Amino acid sequence: MKKRLALLAIAATLGALGAGVLFGQGQLTTAVTWAYGYVTTGPDPAPPPCSETAKPHPCARPGRAWPEDGIQLRLEGSDKTFTIAHIQSYFDPADWYPGDHGPVPDIVQRGRESDDLRACAHCHYHNGMGKPENGHLAGLPVNYFLQQMELFKSGGRKSADPRKANVNEMVQTARFMTDAETKATAEYYSSLPWRQPWVRVVESETAPKTRQSPAGLFIPLDGNATEPLGQRIIEVPEKPDNTERLRDPHNGFVAYVPVGSIARGKELVTTGGGGKTMQCAICHGADLNGNADIPAIADRTAGYNMRQLVNYQHGTRQSLLMQPVVEKLTNEDMIDIVAYLASL
Repeated sequence: MKKRLALLAIAATLGALGAGVLFGQGQLTTAVTWAYGYVTTGPDPAPPPCSETAKPHPCARPGRAWPEDGIQLRLEGSDKTFTIAHIQSYFDPADWYPGDHGPVPDIVQRGRESDDLRACAHCHYHNGMGKPENGHLAGLPVNYFLQQMELFKSGGRKSADPRKANVNEMVQTARFMTDAETKATAEYYSSLPWRQPWVRVVESETAPKTRQSPAGLFIPLDGNATEPLGQRIIEVPEKPDNTERLRDPHNGFVAYVPVGSIARGKELVTTGGGGKTMQCAICHGADLNGNADIPAIADRTAGYNMRQLVNYQHGTRQSLLMQPVVEKLTNEDMIDIVAYLASL
């Protein structure tokens, strides 16, 4: 029975590529903008203009390149040394742990500078773990990866908050990559294991005061100051400098979630909440670590998972499979669900 349901789910996902159902469109509220890296509804900072022929990186509100100072930096657990400019390079980012993976496709390591197409590894890391402000690619099924790239290209996967400019970049990246490059990237990241645990979840009434990076990553302010958490999730790197400056692909995240959210989320995820949603295990596998061409959702960052649920509700990410899952959920329900998933 489970195998049959999984096959139906895959068929629904494939069908979404052609059908593309939109539903629940509306204005985002401040209750969910934290998932996009903002604390207000905007409209500032507005996304950069991005036509269908624009090169990828200019669509992402690019900052200034890190200047080369010649200083060799080290990272605990790695025998490599790199300068800050090499670590932060858009087109040949430093690889701290080459033993984590096999040969890296050129598009993953270098991108294509002539087209302003950044290396995949710059944002998603060489090990594919990714961060709250972007996608987690390690272990994704090849077919699922290819389906999502097609959705980006067709306009079927966008951001409900238009300020999330790195989604604009991803749309253009999918359009500029060749079929061979896309396939090589899918096969490379699919071959990589997920490094559990990636997220440490803390139920709390407060969270660190933070600043927001241009890409949407929350970084704690110096001084250990806190603020009320309320009905949101604040996710920060375990070692902020290691993530923001050194791009450490072994440094995970801590998610501050509302008190009681894990238990409430478990009820929704495992039972469907009395018809409010569907049991996630039906499609994502008994341990929520994926099933056939359906991706894993356990231990992924709460910010990433929350964004996807909101995007599905607002119709900016299209899927026949996910429509009935999210259409009755409140913002609080989704916070509970992603808190529980991150805790696994």
